[in-house]
Amino acid sequence: MEFALRPYHAPDFTKKELLEAPDARFVPAPFDRTAPENYHALSIFPEYFKVNGTWLLAEESRMDCVAVLSEGRIEVKEMRRLKAGEPVAVGRTEQGEEGILVYPDGFWAEEKKPDAFAFRKGRSRETAFSRDYDELYQLLHHEREHGKIVWVIGPAFTFDYDARKAFSLLVKHGYVDALLAGNALATHDLEAAYLKTALGQNIYTQESQPLGHYNHLDTINRVWYHGSIARFIEKENIEDGIIYECEKHGVPYVLASSIRDDGPLPSVIGDAYEAQDRMRGEIRTATTVIGMASMLHTIATGNMTPAYRVLPDGTVREIYFYCVDIAEFAVNKLTDRGSLSARGIVTNVQDFVVTLAKGLGLWK
Repeated sequence: MEFALRPYHAPDFTKKELLEAPDARFVPAPFDRTAPENYHALSIFPEYFKVNGTWLLAEESRMDCVAVLSEGRIEVKEMRRLKAGEPVAVGRTEQGEEGILVYPDGFWAEEKKPDAFAFRKGRSRETAFSRDYDELYQLLHHEREHGKIVWVIGPAFTFDYDARKAFSLLVKHGYVDALLAGNALATHDLEAAYLKTALGQNIYTQESQPLGHYNHLDTINRVWYHGSIARFIEKENIEDGIIYECEKHGVPYVLASSIRDDGPLPSVIGDAYEAQDRMRGEIRTATTVIGMASMLHTIATGNMTPAYRVLPDGTVREIYFYCVDIAEFAVNKLTDRGSLSARGIVTNVQDFVVTLAKGLGLWK
């Protein structure tokens, strides 16, 4: 069956309570980086603000940000970006009482309501995920042609020959439109291409190599010798790997630093807010996000990913968000932090990505 997006059903603004709702109030920010008292913080769901009698949708939303009225539209801003005097929406009711409507059911309006009590409603190691794989194959085929697929990944893929190959094939064949990661992913992927090890272990046999604990440092040092990752790939004749495929096919990658980073590599972003801005820059146009084996990066991405996207033609569509991890804790924590639309898959991510590549017909 051909994949189809769930249609969005906008609120019925002819309802009495919404027709009679007051306009939303906007109060000037008292100082830079400071919201007024009783500011309204946004969620992942579509939110509408009544302005001069018309309900306006916040088109580029983000959790824990504020709504600013700017030239007749709702602009969503992190509080650290606020300037004194900007008009910020205030009010903490959600059903129109203060001209603010939080609308979580737009993609579910016609679906059958589940039973109030049923077994196995959660996502755990006992869940059967075969249907999720089938849906993912269809979704990724659709998104390659019609959407933007952003991946958030940790270094686990670089430690295994097959997993690294599988993700490289996803990049090569157009199933990766942007990559969000840290220093470790790029370092060990380039180490694998350069020295055939990851953290000093052979990526195929998993055997530790003599003085292998130097290998990732030698790789970082050699990249700095050449001045950039791109120059390193060129001068050292690198011909495989995740970063190699990203460079070859023009796939942007954002490497956000950590306090524990070795080196780090050139292009790793040391300023946390600059890294956040660069990540959000990719997420702003994402339609599917898949986070794998990188809990903190995935939660950070989840916090800046709404449940919907407004397309250039005005269509409102759903954003698909998957979190894949071998630890139930990591999968569940994303939901606990507010990313309520995220779907968890509890499995070994190395097995997951190989299965995905095979199911998409990329593995030869």
